[in-house]
Amino acid sequence: MGLGRRRAPGGALVGMTEETRATVSVVRPGEGESIVLGTTRMRILEDGSHTGHRLAIAESVLAPHTQGPPQHRHARHDEGFYVLSGTVRFTVGEETYDAVAGTLVMVPPGAPHTFANPTDEPAVLLSTFTPDLYVQYFRDLAQVMADGRPLTPQANAEAMSRYATEPA
Repeated sequence: MGLGRRRAPGGALVGMTEETRATVSVVRPGEGESIVLGTTRMRILEDGSHTGHRLAIAESVLAPHTQGPPQHRHARHDEGFYVLSGTVRFTVGEETYDAVAGTLVMVPPGAPHTFANPTDEPAVLLSTFTPDLYVQYFRDLAQVMADGRPLTPQANAEAMSRYATEPA
């Protein structure tokens, strides 16, 4: 285990320093930052502030028959999608994939993509952003809606452009 740590009865680590404890982030059920974008509810589990901005993680619930964002490509970050429940339809360029629970879809920079829930049941995704750049995009969209402005394709493209992303 190193660094003078040992396991106490019951498995807890002892001998951890304050510095080690300060770097651990725990987000429990119901915690995290909530963002509602139309029929999609997002819970930001890690916004990059605990990972040196290397990684962000969000859980999204897509209501039945939810269209996702316009097809787009990221220039500076990878985006991963792990389907926790339901079915999510991914469109990557001209190809379409129906991803069921247990499926991982990794989208590298430059790959045009979008996703939707075409089914009658909610779908739940766990998304990763490496680095964390794109989390602020969702906050920006929520602010557009909070300001009473419509979430038009132009407003969406404008927000994307601030985070090295463009419509495909």
